[in-house]
Amino acid sequence: MKNTLFLLISLLFGQIVSFAQVQQTKTVNLMGSVFQIIVVDRDSVSALQNIKKAITEISRIENLISEWQPHTQISQVNQNAGIKPVKVDAEVFYLTKRALMFSEISNGAFDISIVAMDKIWKFDGSMQKLPSKRTIRKSIEKVDYRNIILDSVNSSIFLKKKGMKIGFGATGKGYAADQARIVLLKEGVKSGIINAAGDIATWGTQANGEPWRLGINNPFETGEIIEILEFSGNKAVTTSGSYEKYAEINQKRYSHIINPKTGIPSSGITSVTVMGKNAEMCNGFSTSIMVLGVKKGSKLMRKFPQYQYLILTDKAQILKNF
Repeated sequence: MKNTLFLLISLLFGQIVSFAQVQQTKTVNLMGSVFQIIVVDRDSVSALQNIKKAITEISRIENLISEWQPHTQISQVNQNAGIKPVKVDAEVFYLTKRALMFSEISNGAFDISIVAMDKIWKFDGSMQKLPSKRTIRKSIEKVDYRNIILDSVNSSIFLKKKGMKIGFGATGKGYAADQARIVLLKEGVKSGIINAAGDIATWGTQANGEPWRLGINNPFETGEIIEILEFSGNKAVTTSGSYEKYAEINQKRYSHIINPKTGIPSSGITSVTVMGKNAEMCNGFSTSIMVLGVKKGSKLMRKFPQYQYLILTDKAQILKNF
């Protein structure tokens, strides 16, 4: 699971030059996180109107999939765990189906039912010792994607065990960024960025015609960029990382990104950046690689050559396929 509250990708912008266009930026709190919406439009009035349309779309998605708001379809699914299936919109059904696809291809390294895990790990500096093996085993008793039952005929989701929960902390914001981009493209906005707390969907170029530049932070050197990515057209990039939220016990760092199968934090990788055309998919891959590790993660990505990655290990080694 990725904690998307932490912005792991810095946006680097050149000077804005007007060619009968304006580049407008708005930062808002949505889905429990900070979103930055940037559009290149014909004038500032049109730009602000279109930014509002993107915000409306993101809010619509939040009202479908938030597990914190009791009225949403996902909350209804969780409330009926072990009781009965819940009919959901096709959009929610297929978002869940795609999440289960990640569970299958990663052999459970990615699992949206991890939100049911007992909160035995604390990443606020207060942990002094490791949880017992028994406590760890017990913490994941309700975590298992194989107990999420999808019925395509009735468009329903059923969680087999009482107390199970599902949530889209890993892919939901990426999906929202993708959908907001679609809305703005339909409105004729030719360029922009939806930055959903580090899950980024881009299209077109900056107002001056230059590509968008996205810098990947170096977690070992404050203020240093280890790679600058240049994007033109429909692209997406996400980063999952462990360096801003972790527990340190007996001089060993334990990541907030936890293996759903073992209940133990991932180790060996400090951050993973994945690039492609779809932010939802990029996030699913980056989260999976954090848990799988370098060898298994790289093996998985070889099956999806349309997505590129940059892996930064705990030993500051950089591995990339672009």
